Amino acid sequence: MRAFTVRELGSMEPVEVPDPEPGPGQVLIEVAATGANYVDGLFLHGRYQIKPPLPFVPGGEIAGTVKALGPGVEGPVIGSRVVALCGFGGFAEQVVVPAAAAVPIPDVLDFPRAATFTQSYCTGLYALRTRAGLQEGETVLVLGAGGGVGLAAVQIAKALGARVLAGASTAEKRDTALAAGADAVVDTSSEDVKTAARAFSEGGVDVVYDPVGGKLADPALRSLRDYGRYAVIGFTAGIPSIPLNQVLLRNRSVVGVDWAIWSMTRPERQAALHREALDLVADGRLDPVAPAVRPLEEAGQVLDALLNRQVTGKVALVP
Repeated sequence: MRAFTVRELGSMEPVEVPDPEPGPGQVLIEVAATGANYVDGLFLHGRYQIKPPLPFVPGGEIAGTVKALGPGVEGPVIGSRVVALCGFGGFAEQVVVPAAAAVPIPDVLDFPRAATFTQSYCTGLYALRTRAGLQEGETVLVLGAGGGVGLAAVQIAKALGARVLAGASTAEKRDTALAAGADAVVDTSSEDVKTAARAFSEGGVDVVYDPVGGKLADPALRSLRDYGRYAVIGFTAGIPSIPLNQVLLRNRSVVGVDWAIWSMTRPERQAALHREALDLVADGRLDPVAPAVRPLEEAGQVLDALLNRQVTGKVALVP
């Protein structure tokens, strides 16, 4: 099979490798689609805090069909449609994962949407409900709302009963956020985020969801009301410095959200969160945005576009 392999940081190439075989407790998945994520681009260029040894195959989430079961594994059924987190190795035609990691896909999700669901939507559910304690009727400012992580947060917040102001830098991204359910949008390239957020929420939002950082962090922090919570997701625009007096004032809180580490160290809780997120899809409370679909051969170009913030929504790569 082909596996798109990083032998030198910054470049990938297709490599012919032996077909993998599932061992005890494992299943073999024939990959129908794999999600391309910002973090994969960081891995490709050696810019993430975790640096896998070379060579490695990027790709942390896949969707496909169960092809074989390892010794002692009774399920899932061969031929069933599943989604799985694999950490690395997803940019390939076949992947072996622990049997418990292969989760059935609801009938309403096709492979590309399933392959681009887990990281963004589990991050959103963990961040907004578990870390920020979002309650029904509260208001949320979602930054980077035109990207995959931001669009997932918009939909998760709406499913939890919140009102959402979506911040994005282009008209296309703002229109996509509105189509995903946002109540209103703010142009983060030209409008004052603090003023817009306070007007939207009549004095200050309850939660800020920030995967962007950079120069937007300060006005977003100042947009919080009394006891507001600032959820730190990531830093696509750079790691900001924030004035701690603005945290002290009005009893605000800043919470870190590292869903990846949480999910790896608490697999049983992550499995329950994953099932709950997929149940929200099956029940019609979440309608994941269809990703752009590109061939796996274009993985390098797609990851560079993600790093340069040139992608609206998500991208699924198809072998």
